[in-house]
Amino acid sequence: MKGTAKEKFAAIRSYYPIIICVFILICGILFGWIFSKDGIPKGVNYFQIKANNGVVLHVLKTDPSSISLKSINDNVVRSKTIGINGGFFWENQLLSIAAMDGMPANGTPQEYGSGWFNAKYARGTMVYDRVTRMIDVQRASSVDDLHITDTTKYWAQGGISMNLRDESNWYRLAAIEEAMPFPDDERLRSGMAYDNDGKVYLIVSSTKCNAEEFRTAIKRNIAVGNLIEAIFLDGDGSSQLLAGKVKLKGDDRTVVQMIAVN
Repeated sequence: MKGTAKEKFAAIRSYYPIIICVFILICGILFGWIFSKDGIPKGVNYFQIKANNGVVLHVLKTDPSSISLKSINDNVVRSKTIGINGGFFWENQLLSIAAMDGMPANGTPQEYGSGWFNAKYARGTMVYDRVTRMIDVQRASSVDDLHITDTTKYWAQGGISMNLRDESNWYRLAAIEEAMPFPDDERLRSGMAYDNDGKVYLIVSSTKCNAEEFRTAIKRNIAVGNLIEAIFLDGDGSSQLLAGKVKLKGDDRTVVQMIAVN
């Protein structure tokens, strides 16, 4: 390029608008690649179902590798993180297992209220083993009870067993042995399930129902014939979901922990 330094600089500056437009276009393409038009990450599928028993289910379907367990101490909607509420809690103490790769979501290992324990009871806990890429539901009192390949490569979310394939005993196991709160009350409900293909379903009802109605709605409408197992999560005002433009705040309360989708 011939000319003085000033002329060369002016020539380069003339390309700035084009460079800026190209940069914005690239950023837009990258953003669109990561997120769908509704603000939900690509690879995550949100859908809504009204079951025959009247229960309305809001569902996020994803791969287990996309899930993370986070302490938020806020409402899920206000957290601005895609996902649903997690396990049971009291004030700022987490009473359900919520641990990833050896660390509980709300404190330190072995600490009460940290997410290391299913307090007081051995309860249904969904476990994803990052080594074998297998997912299952285990009944456990603490992270120490879990069967995993590597204690630094997993996630585990505690709740209460649904026992989807045991129609005769599921209620006794959930309501009595695992001490499910208010199983017969009409309340908002939350849960977590997985299918034979290893997909995970995060589920929140926007209609009040009892535990049996919620379980039935899931069995008959989500991955029919392919669903393996599920757990109940905390419910009532804690039943919360953020899926792009869909916002379920429960009763607007703060929850300690959520199940986030990345």
